[in-house]
Amino acid sequence: MDDAGAAAVDVGGTAVPSLGRRRLLGALAVTVLGAGGVGGAMVEDVLPGGARLRRALGMTGRDGTVPEFAPGKVRIETEHSRARSRDLQIVVMDPPGADRAELPVCLALHGRGSGATSFVDLGLPQFLAAAVADGVPPFRVVAVDGGDGYWHARSPADDPMAMLTDELPGWLAARRLPEPSRVLGISMGGSGALQYARAHRGRLSALALLSPALFRSWGDARTVDAYVDQADWRAHEPLQHLGEIGEFDRLGVWCGTEDPFCPAARRLTGTRGVQAHFPRGEHTGGFWRRVMPDTVALLGAR
Repeated sequence: MDDAGAAAVDVGGTAVPSLGRRRLLGALAVTVLGAGGVGGAMVEDVLPGGARLRRALGMTGRDGTVPEFAPGKVRIETEHSRARSRDLQIVVMDPPGADRAELPVCLALHGRGSGATSFVDLGLPQFLAAAVADGVPPFRVVAVDGGDGYWHARSPADDPMAMLTDELPGWLAARRLPEPSRVLGISMGGSGALQYARAHRGRLSALALLSPALFRSWGDARTVDAYVDQADWRAHEPLQHLGEIGEFDRLGVWCGTEDPFCPAARRLTGTRGVQAHFPRGEHTGGFWRRVMPDTVALLGAR
């Protein structure tokens, strides 16, 4: 789920000058003393690069931790995808004690530079177990390898969205599982989740986006080689098609204010019914673990 490094360059971020932490804190103290109560506001929101300054000062919120709950069964299996022209992994994560095929399925889409098993590394099976123990209705999570192409075809030989729409239903049916009724997307997977929702308009009940990797302009998108050209970006960038993603019982967005994708994520707040959360935080696994309990609760709620 590693889009952050590229994104910091994509959106024109500039690094904080390489001052020592003590020197930076000292300079900040002088600013605050000289400007009185205004100093704090300047650090928080007003100074250009305020998010970078908060990052340098460690003011980006705590990292979340994996709950100490025994997870349910996790199955890591292999399927051959014609749409992607390769074998890939499919991961099925059950809540504890699940033995009913009729449990709803949540599709989980990973970020760039990772794969389906990254959700296991993130601790999603334990978060799912903790949520069910806390009264959240149980559901299954299914993740599948989607490559690094922002969940759409970069070539005729590799089309991850066709894999999701045309092949995944058969793989689930072979396991006696229903098609996904809800979707979780992290980073690049947030873009994929919105694209999947666009393709399944009206057939999903819940959508949860964590630090969605969205691009407000072609200039931002082209620097990470996410799309073949500007026409490809216009055709698949979710921000270009928000009116086509349909309506949901629940739509949640979580993105840290120190995340380079935060300005783009804020564009989603105009979507009907969205529950938007922009706490302090970066584009990291620690942030995703921090917000995961609320994310799982939203996905599981009836």
